[in-house]
Amino acid sequence: MNSSAVNVLNEAIKGTVAGAAGVWMMDRIGWYMYLREDERALQQELEARPNGMDPAHNIANRVANALGKQLVPPQPNPWGVTAHFALGILPAALYGVLRHRFRELSKAQGFLYGLSLFAMNDELVNPLLKLSGGPRAYPWQAHARGLVEHIVLGMVTDAVLRVMDRELHPPRPQDLTQTVGARSAARS
Repeated sequence: MNSSAVNVLNEAIKGTVAGAAGVWMMDRIGWYMYLREDERALQQELEARPNGMDPAHNIANRVANALGKQLVPPQPNPWGVTAHFALGILPAALYGVLRHRFRELSKAQGFLYGLSLFAMNDELVNPLLKLSGGPRAYPWQAHARGLVEHIVLGMVTDAVLRVMDRELHPPRPQDLTQTVGARSAARS
C-alpha cells in the first residue's frame, strides 16, 4: 500500500473514532432535550414515525427483513443502535479524509458538517426513503432538537479529530525550531 493510501486510511479511521464520540455526545444532548419537550410535541413526533420507529431502527428492520429475519421490538435494540452509530460514523470517516483536502470544511470546526448532515439525513434522505415521516409531520421541536444534535455531532467530531491531529502527529523538532525562530523574529 502506498503512503497516500495509508494516509487516507489513517484519516478515515480517525474520522470513525471521532464520529463515534460525536454520536455519543449527540445522544446525550438529544436525550436531554427530548426529556424536556412538551408531551403533545412528543406524541406528534411518535405518530409521525413510520412503523413507530426512528430512522435507524427502520433501517435495521429493513436489513433484517431482507435477510428473512424480524427485529424484536422494543426500541432501542442492538441492531437499531448499530445503524444509528453507523449513520454518524460513516460520514465522519469521509469527513476525516476530506477536511485536509478541502480546508473550508474544517474552518467552521464541524458546524457546517453537522448542519449538512441534519439537512441531508433528517430533512431530505430519511423522508424520501420513508425512514421517517415527512418534515411537516413533525413538530418544530423535533426539527430544532435534530438541528442542535447534528451541530453537536459535527463540532465534537471535528474537535476530536483536531485533538488526534495534535496528539498523534506532534510537531517534529525542526518544526519547533522554525516556530521559535519565527516568534523571536516577530517580537523584534
